[in-house]
Amino acid sequence: MKKNIEISEVIEKAKVQDQKAFNILLNTFWSDVYRFQLSKTENEDEAEDNTINTFSKAFDKIYLYDDKYNFKTWLISISKNIFLDEYRKRRTDFVSINKKSTEAYKIFDETPSAEDQLIIDQNLAELKNYIKLLKPQHQEIIHLRYFREMSYKEIADFLNEPMSSIKVKLLRAKNLLAGIIKNSSKN
Repeated sequence: MKKNIEISEVIEKAKVQDQKAFNILLNTFWSDVYRFQLSKTENEDEAEDNTINTFSKAFDKIYLYDDKYNFKTWLISISKNIFLDEYRKRRTDFVSINKKSTEAYKIFDETPSAEDQLIIDQNLAELKNYIKLLKPQHQEIIHLRYFREMSYKEIADFLNEPMSSIKVKLLRAKNLLAGIIKNSSKN
């Protein structure tokens, strides 16, 4: 019971944007959310990315959390929705007909068309311009994770920092980047 009281106090602090409270929540619930994602994705990198996205979304919407519900359950619900969104984004169905029978098989083709690739390239250039607006330490961590495709452990070793700090710094950098993108789309 004492743990629940403590967590509820931490959540209240997080609702007023207390950074230490966010760190406590991240460290307390990271394993639960990561295990959930890993069981769904069966891919460590994808599970880590989805877990980071879960915390990012949860922290952005923490003011919506209702303490009538268990915080871990709320996080897993967000995480489930993120997994489903990612699954839907990747799914492109094509149908192949077997000439020997009338059965149809689904074939997943993740190769972008020429038009899709042009859009991806344009979006990447725009994204890099937004990243340049971040402070150097935020630029670096985003570059290491998403452009050099380093794992959290590799980044932690490279920067000589604890992995939990790397996760929080990346979360912070992504939130700042999202804010920059959101503000620029309003203009």
